[in-house]
Amino acid sequence: MKVTLRIQRYNPEKDAEPYYQEFKIEAGDDKVRILDLLHVVKWEHDGTLTFRRSCAHGVCGSDGIRINGRNRLACSTLLRDVNYKKPIVIEPLPSMAIIKDLVVDMSDFYRKYEAVKPYLVNDSPLPEHERLQSNEDAEKLFESAKCILCACCTTSCPSSWSDPNYVGPAALLKAYRFTFDTRDEAGDDRLDVIDTPDGTWRCHTIFNCVEACPKEINITWHISQLKKRLAQREM
Repeated sequence: MKVTLRIQRYNPEKDAEPYYQEFKIEAGDDKVRILDLLHVVKWEHDGTLTFRRSCAHGVCGSDGIRINGRNRLACSTLLRDVNYKKPIVIEPLPSMAIIKDLVVDMSDFYRKYEAVKPYLVNDSPLPEHERLQSNEDAEKLFESAKCILCACCTTSCPSSWSDPNYVGPAALLKAYRFTFDTRDEAGDDRLDVIDTPDGTWRCHTIFNCVEACPKEINITWHISQLKKRLAQREM
């Protein structure tokens, strides 16, 4: 079973602009992963092909790419999940500067992530054992905590495409995760960060982030809860 991968290539040291290169490779069957096919290209056809991957099991989020126009994880996307009768178009995540081939510069993504204080803040005296939380309060955080920072959501968002200063859905999801944590004491500080035209209010409820999320997190709903909290705070 042969398939064709049409991969966007770009080496800033020698290329004036990105271009596409096709590779016809043996796929075995339709249960093979796109990441496996990229490995075949790199190991058997062109060792200069550059892409990120680490765990290869949908946990690290490092192999987020664009497959046939949709942001996905290469390790979690099977050949049967895409139209492989035609060339499979593989590109880097959009709206980020390309370092080489499928590797993009994530610096700005992480800068915005760090701006929302993505960690628990509690300056109260330490309890004898641990800071307790009810099962009900913990349940409110479970879905948001599944984020693996692959950037598939943020780079699929039209608001991010049009406004480079928009903090983005991934950072807002992390802001939710800690703002709604009953053990945290920095909620107001985080709300100050996202209560701006380039923060929560830049989200126009388009749902691209929900469709792109490989962990099936309802990111738009979580952002709506931040908007409610902000509205309540201003009343």
